[in-house]
Amino acid sequence: MNLPANAEPSYQSRRSPVYGRRGMVATSQPLATAAGLEALRLGGSAADAAIAAAAALNVTEPTSTGIGGDCFALYYEAASGQVHALNGSGRAPAALNLERLQREGFSELPPFHAYTITVPGACAGWCDLLERFGRLSREQVLAPAVRLAEQGFPVAPLTAYFWQRGAERQLRSAPGGQELTIAGRGPRPGEIFRNPGLARTLRRVAEGGAAAFYQGEIAAAIAAVVRQAGGCLSEADLAAHTSTWEEPISTTYRDVRIWECPPNGQGLAALLALNILEGFDLAALPPLSPQRLHLEIEAMRLAFADARWYVADPAFQPAPLDDGRAGEAARRQHWRTTIGAPLLSKEYAAQRRRLIDPQRASLDQARGAPVVASGTVYLSVVDGQGNACSFINSNYMGFGTGIVPSGWGFSLQNRGHNFSLDPAHPNALAPGKRPYHTIIPALATRLDGSLFASYGVMGGFMQPQGHLQVAVALVDDGLDPQAALDRPRFCIEDGTAGGAVSLEDGIPPESAQALAVMGHSVQMLRGHARASFGRGQVIVRGALRDPHSDVLCAGSDPRADGCAMTY
Repeated sequence: MNLPANAEPSYQSRRSPVYGRRGMVATSQPLATAAGLEALRLGGSAADAAIAAAAALNVTEPTSTGIGGDCFALYYEAASGQVHALNGSGRAPAALNLERLQREGFSELPPFHAYTITVPGACAGWCDLLERFGRLSREQVLAPAVRLAEQGFPVAPLTAYFWQRGAERQLRSAPGGQELTIAGRGPRPGEIFRNPGLARTLRRVAEGGAAAFYQGEIAAAIAAVVRQAGGCLSEADLAAHTSTWEEPISTTYRDVRIWECPPNGQGLAALLALNILEGFDLAALPPLSPQRLHLEIEAMRLAFADARWYVADPAFQPAPLDDGRAGEAARRQHWRTTIGAPLLSKEYAAQRRRLIDPQRASLDQARGAPVVASGTVYLSVVDGQGNACSFINSNYMGFGTGIVPSGWGFSLQNRGHNFSLDPAHPNALAPGKRPYHTIIPALATRLDGSLFASYGVMGGFMQPQGHLQVAVALVDDGLDPQAALDRPRFCIEDGTAGGAVSLEDGIPPESAQALAVMGHSVQMLRGHARASFGRGQVIVRGALRDPHSDVLCAGSDPRADGCAMTY
């Protein structure tokens, strides 16, 4: 928004956004932001800075992320204007199937059981992103994280809180989990924590790349501790792992195009909801009014009803997406004329939009028929050449399983908990299959193909809800990144169509009361519970909404310990 001379700015945030030109990094930990900036100062690309920050977050925020988890990335290549999607998620062990679980009496998987461990995909994802878009060596990129792990770092306040919860919930009882504690407890705010095992892991990867992680000593230690814990992930599973480059999915929303990674990620839910909301004049409604919140919540309910069915590993069960990508014109016309509109079409959004009652909540929304047929870190980087990396890395539930390969300083994820044990479900557990994934990065480009924003909101099934609310704030309301992140949010619990709605402190009580009258089951959350509403980062290119400007503007979520910085 352009301000007239001497005009008073309209303050909608408790702190100012960050402006710069040569590059920008936004993460949930200041030390990780500094690691990303170090890579940029060395002449690195957005990819180099993203992996430097991601590795540093593995050290400073193991409560949420690590090399024992998975990652996804969207990369905007300024020279070509293309958006690339990297799927760095792992697959289920070859020896794990529904029959095995049935024989052993599992009707559902306990969240921290060794059977929830899928192959950690993060390391391969890091190396693949660097190989394709990086300019620095792995040693240069990982050096800041190695220093932090060897020399130690003072633990940030929110991280300390969740570290103690993880110590009590997972680490104390999990094989090897004590390695990530101080005599069984989490470190206190400001206390120095050193992780020589993780430094050792990162040095091996710096020297030998992904092969050093998926083969040899590290792979043997992973397989051994999983066997000890009662799981079946093998060295062969690790050696067979590959990440994949995918064609991203997208939709237009007003005057921008929103990009997400395709399934098995749940970015589809954000696009479905935005498609539905595009038919309403949200800018005419006060942002935190019950009328606007109701429409956003109902759009998300419809989107989740579809996503919870259709998001699965496309190698096993492709979703009927059809967002108008090249090469699909004939199939798109066939769907439209014979069997109905596909998921990401505007026609399908119009069908679903008609199910929204502007005055009443619908808690029993079913998935549509388009065709016949929590612990996470998000970071954003834009470099001086205009390349952008929207990057997310996760253990899933805090420390994941809390199981630590002896001497290597990282915990193993529990992402397999997201598999369905219903054999008829598209997301049913199967050997070598990737599960429904909650972690999703996002990008937005202008209709001329130039970069508008690199953004994301971490936090389980909150993520597509956060993407929707941040996109609406940026596009419909014209807020700067910091104000968009500061705005109080809603969260439909568990990502289910009929879930209760949590409202963040700051949403007017009269709006909460009105939503309850409409039929929503609402509760207000405060204090540390604000983590339920996600923790995001946003970098916008083009200050004052000028698409020709090279000025970067960034914000970092107040619900985390982090910051956005430039140089």
